[in-house]
Amino acid sequence: MSIKIMVDSSSDIGSLEAKQMGVYMVPMEVSIGDNTYYDGVDITPAEFYNKLIESDALPQTSLINQFRWEEEYEKALKECDELIVLTISSKLSGTYNSALEASKKFEGVYVIDTLSATIGERLLVLYAKDLIKNSKSAKEIVDIINVEKHKINIMAMVNTLEYLKRGGRISATTAFVGSMLSIKPVVSIIDGEVKMIGKAMGSKKANNLINSLVETKGGIDFSKPFGVIYSGNEFELLNKYVEDSSHLWKERVSKVPAYVIGSTIGTHVGPGTIGVAFFEK
Repeated sequence: MSIKIMVDSSSDIGSLEAKQMGVYMVPMEVSIGDNTYYDGVDITPAEFYNKLIESDALPQTSLINQFRWEEEYEKALKECDELIVLTISSKLSGTYNSALEASKKFEGVYVIDTLSATIGERLLVLYAKDLIKNSKSAKEIVDIINVEKHKINIMAMVNTLEYLKRGGRISATTAFVGSMLSIKPVVSIIDGEVKMIGKAMGSKKANNLINSLVETKGGIDFSKPFGVIYSGNEFELLNKYVEDSSHLWKERVSKVPAYVIGSTIGTHVGPGTIGVAFFEK
C-alpha cells in the first residue's frame, strides 16, 4: 500500500519544495496588517522578513481548521492508500486538534503531534520518508516517530530582543537592558513549547553556549536528518556559526544542510536567529 506524508507550513517546507520532496503541504494563514497570505504559497520567507521589519505590528498566524484538513485528506487519499500527517506542536497551535478531528472521518489517516515546529517538523518529515523507503508500514512509522520526536533538539540564538518584546514574551525594560548589554537569549522547543535555555553576552559566547548544550545531549546523531537554521535575509551570522562549530560535523558530513525559519517562529524571534537542530544520540 502506498504511504504519503502531509505536513503543515509551520515546518517551513514551502509548496514548491513539498512537491519536490513528494509530500503534501497544507499552508497556514499569515496576516500582516490588512493582508492575509498562505504561508509558503503566496509569501516566501524573504518576503515575510521584509514585511516583518517594515510592520509596526506582529504578523498573526491562523490555525488550519477541521474543514480544510478534511478537504486536504480527501484529495490526498485519491493518490495514496495511507496518509501520515505531522503537525506543529499542540501547545503552540490548535492545528493538531483540528487535524485529528478531521482524520476521524477517514480510513488510513494517522495524525502525529510533533511537539515541535519549524525545522523540528522538517526533520521528522525527512525521517518518516526514510522509513517509507525502508518499507516500514504506516503503523510502524507512526510508532517510531512518536518515540523519536522526543529526541529532537532545536537550539538557537536570538539576535534581537525586539520581537520577543513586541510579542509580550519579555518586558520593554528587559529588552532595553538586554540590548544595551548585547545579551543573546538561547531558546529551544521543549515538551512542545518555546523556552529560554540560556543567555550569553554577544554572538560568539552564544554560539559557544549552543555547542556546549549540543555536547550535553551526547552530540548529533548523523544517521538521522539534522541541519542548521537561520531567520531573515542575511547569512553572515549563520556562516560564522557553521565555521566556528566545524568540530561538531567535521569529517562526519560533506555538507551542513541549512534551512530558513519561517513565519510561525520567525514572527517571535525576528531576523538574525541562528542555531542547530538534530536528533540526539
